[in-house]
Amino acid sequence: MKIYREMNVGTATPPADVLARIPHWCVNIVAPSEAFSVARYLEYAEAALATIEDRGERHILSGGTPLYHKALAEGLFPGPGADPQVRDKLTAIAREQGPRVLHERLAQVDPQSARRIHPHDLKRVVRALEVVERTGRPMSAHQTQFGRPRTDRAVAMVGLLWDRQELAERINERVERMLAQGLVEEAHSLYEREPPLSAQARAAVGYAELFAHFAGRLSRDEAVDRIKRNTRRLAKSQMTWLRKFDCQWIPMSGERDAGELASEVLASWEQRLEAAL
Repeated sequence: MKIYREMNVGTATPPADVLARIPHWCVNIVAPSEAFSVARYLEYAEAALATIEDRGERHILSGGTPLYHKALAEGLFPGPGADPQVRDKLTAIAREQGPRVLHERLAQVDPQSARRIHPHDLKRVVRALEVVERTGRPMSAHQTQFGRPRTDRAVAMVGLLWDRQELAERINERVERMLAQGLVEEAHSLYEREPPLSAQARAAVGYAELFAHFAGRLSRDEAVDRIKRNTRRLAKSQMTWLRKFDCQWIPMSGERDAGELASEVLASWEQRLEAAL
């Protein structure tokens, strides 16, 4: 979600002084009213990587969107474009009958994708069903590239592994910090924004819950509790994804020195990249 402008607090976009000191790419590049996709991300990311590599410099891919990481590291199958009518129809079914109905349908037509996609991950369930409807073949049959690392670029992945309880506490503290930094005010300005937010931006954790509060469906306290809960669920989903990568995990705790941690990550990268070359 850092690709969106005007959503800085809720996405923890680095502050202006950090962006000025350290070059960042693919941050604040589109308006929140625009739809965005992994295919568009790849276009921006590949252009950024080419520029950085031309300078003889090394790049770091960071963030919590494992599908984007996987697509960049392994490629993306050339699936059909989005079909708004199909998506609207499927989304309406989920709204009326619940997302599990769609997931059960996916399990019938594409069991491999159904095992991989969480029942509550409505966006990806809808996309998988859309591919089946538009091509007559399951998405898993198209994604033959996934699982095979690219041969034109070496990738060394390091993950920071937190104790589950400590991670939950840090997430709760992070939400409170965002509220103190003006998350409610930022969300309210987006809620009234014209043109309105895209469906993707509107569904972002931290904003969707506050939009429900502005609409009178949740109290402020209920919205905050849901932000914390949904962020914890998102982190759990991200960890499930990341464990599928060839990733070296570094144990974390709040007492770790940032400089020592950075040195350990760098040493791991150097070792893994040397082995890959």
